[in-house]
Amino acid sequence: MTALNQNHHMGNKLMTDRETRGFASPVDYEKYGRYASNKKEQAHSLTNYAVRAKFTDRISADGSTPYPAEADRYHLYLALGCPWAHRAAIVVDLLELAITYSFVDDIRDGRGWAFRETRGPDPINNFATLKQVYLLAEPAFEGHINVPTLWDSKTDQVVNNSDDEIFRDLVTQFGTIARNPDDLYPSDRRDEINALDALIHEDLNFGVYRIAVAANQADYDTLVERAFAALDQLEKRLATNRYLFGKSITETDIRLWVTLARFDNVYNPFFRVNLRRLVDYPNLWAYARDLYTHPAFARSTDFKACKDTYYLAFPQWNPAGIVPTGPLLDWTEPQQRPRLG
Repeated sequence: MTALNQNHHMGNKLMTDRETRGFASPVDYEKYGRYASNKKEQAHSLTNYAVRAKFTDRISADGSTPYPAEADRYHLYLALGCPWAHRAAIVVDLLELAITYSFVDDIRDGRGWAFRETRGPDPINNFATLKQVYLLAEPAFEGHINVPTLWDSKTDQVVNNSDDEIFRDLVTQFGTIARNPDDLYPSDRRDEINALDALIHEDLNFGVYRIAVAANQADYDTLVERAFAALDQLEKRLATNRYLFGKSITETDIRLWVTLARFDNVYNPFFRVNLRRLVDYPNLWAYARDLYTHPAFARSTDFKACKDTYYLAFPQWNPAGIVPTGPLLDWTEPQQRPRLG
């Protein structure tokens, strides 16, 4: 028996012993505890998301890695409320990639991400929890179990669970088999794209998490100032550009969108990123609604799932588990962005 097949055999045995297949039982805080109360999960700071990745193999367009870009081979495990997973879904839909994806349940107890009737089954392995997927790939796995997770159906392996590496490979490595081969990372603008990506990542995508866990008033004030300085800068940029780099959508628009989609209903009230709201920025608010008119952006956007995922995942901030009903936002309100080109 090869090492790979032996690994699969051991993994399947562990799955039978530890979990059942099919849907997980309903969320049960009394039995399993709160997700954020899991001691292993507490070891991972919100501000160190990148170190959670255990699997870091890459997809290659030219076959230079063990995982070449092939149609109908890969599957993404995603969560509707997670911004990092949301990015992956948008790219798959926007480029019409021959990659399947499925969603775990929005709400976690101490078992972590699970498959329930609310979002459907695990269509690949029929597992009850995402942990089982990781244990199949590595029977002794004890690291962080996160979304997005990229699965290879040919080898029954987790290829990658680094959100940024998955995102970049989806953007750049599947062009030859994309049904809509738009260039989201044009070579002549990559330096500019990289620079703006870094700003958005540091001050907004990740910045809102740093604000949420700020240790003192001075740190909080500094981080809030940086976040809104970034929004002010983007507001000016979008006064004359339909998208961040002109007339075409790039990966940077996707990176920004997932934060804007969660800003007024999660980050502003819950993470205290509340100097201003998204709706207080005329250009950014219109730009966000413009992106929402694209099916690739709207299809994987579930505002209720976003609120449930955050408000129920951090009992230290929301011990009663109350999810607010508002705010009421009209994402279909007309906007005139197409006139910019």
